[in-house]
Amino acid sequence: MASQGTQAKNNDSSTTSIHVMALDEVVSANSLFTAAVFVGISLTSASSLSNNSLSSCNAGMDMVRSVIVFEVISFSFFLFSSLVAQGLKLAMNLINSNDPDEAFEAEVNTKVLSLGMICVGVGSILGCIFLLLSLVYVIQIKLGLLSCGGEATIRAVTALVVLVGSSLALYIWTIYYSFTR
Repeated sequence: MASQGTQAKNNDSSTTSIHVMALDEVVSANSLFTAAVFVGISLTSASSLSNNSLSSCNAGMDMVRSVIVFEVISFSFFLFSSLVAQGLKLAMNLINSNDPDEAFEAEVNTKVLSLGMICVGVGSILGCIFLLLSLVYVIQIKLGLLSCGGEATIRAVTALVVLVGSSLALYIWTIYYSFTR
């Protein structure tokens, strides 16, 4: 019986370690996305509007404003996700650690951990969606409106939506799979 208790303790420790590593990776990815948001905000200006021959195919100032709004919302979701992840890591590494020599060993409430992990995932997903929307608007600002049917605009938006959309679908499926097994 003693060996089963030790084995359960070791499994809990390795599981906690895996959660901490997963949270580290989410924070790293969110940091990259946050940097992309700031680059997008800094590059979005009225002077960056496209120079199509048809003025009706040029994006207006309302689209520039929408880019900034979407990027601020995206940043907010990435920050939310990162802060929740950091809070969970803090709880696992410091508050619940019984042995200072084992930073990755913690007794955690699995319901709270699951809820926190879902919040981290949802925050990252929504951040990506709003970042995607802002990039679609940036493409239209630089290359012309989608409604005008410009080949470059359509190709760029299609590639962006297909690649990011399929990545998000895979990410969502992975989260679902990890919680249902």
